[in-house]
Amino acid sequence: MVNLMDSPDGHRGNDKERVNIMNKTIKLGTYTVNRIGLGTNRLRESSETRNLLKRAVELGINFIDTANIYQSGQSEQTIGSVLSPYPEDLVIATKGGMVSGSEANNEPEYLRKCLNESLKRLKTGCVPLYHIHRLSPKTPIKVTMGFLNEMKKKGKIKYIGISEVTIAQIEEARKTGEVNSVQNNYSLAERKHDDVVDYCEGNNIVFIPFFPLRINDAKKAERIAKKYNATVSQISLAWLLKRSKVMLPIPGTLSVDHLEENFKSLDIELTGEDFEALK
Repeated sequence: MVNLMDSPDGHRGNDKERVNIMNKTIKLGTYTVNRIGLGTNRLRESSETRNLLKRAVELGINFIDTANIYQSGQSEQTIGSVLSPYPEDLVIATKGGMVSGSEANNEPEYLRKCLNESLKRLKTGCVPLYHIHRLSPKTPIKVTMGFLNEMKKKGKIKYIGISEVTIAQIEEARKTGEVNSVQNNYSLAERKHDDVVDYCEGNNIVFIPFFPLRINDAKKAERIAKKYNATVSQISLAWLLKRSKVMLPIPGTLSVDHLEENFKSLDIELTGEDFEALK
């Protein structure tokens, strides 16, 4: 396996320092974050998940993604109880605007309720990055963005993101306010948002792929993984990192071993030939 912990001269180094040496970071507004984050859609309160969050921060993972509906609020609750007060460089990104797994509500009254619940659970007065979980066709995007701009002025959120959107929807949102990130379903196996990735790169918008570990050709991925002494999951993440400089994958896990494995993907630089072979 690729060992992120070992320095080139054979000495074991500090995890955070090693990532900085590799220059595997991305700018999100004023924040500088390492380009492997942590997704927490399955996170519930337990000693194991508390240890997972602590280890994530120790490693240098400083982008953690959650949502107000994840595990009926337990994801946010656990993050708040374990990590608050937060280090200055730690970005907690949460989402609002979903009533259930399929129904969106972007009305300002509902979004205000979602945001206030998130602030309470996360034990903070300001969310660094707030995503609209899904846009609702019942609410004009300018109304939704208007509410988010109001929350920015009040200091309750710092940056704005939108999720599972098209280029046209991003452009419509940008007419009313700044969009700092886009979170869409994207991986080796799901490529329908290729044009959105390119648009985000061209406009310096961070692209956050969810479900990033899905692959389209297991045998090919396994063959290439062997060349790098890596796992298929690591190769999947390395491919995403090479795909675009604005890419910030958020693989979810409940295992510290998998957390560490995913983070070590930052140390893998695919050749152009292998990158193309995986497409």
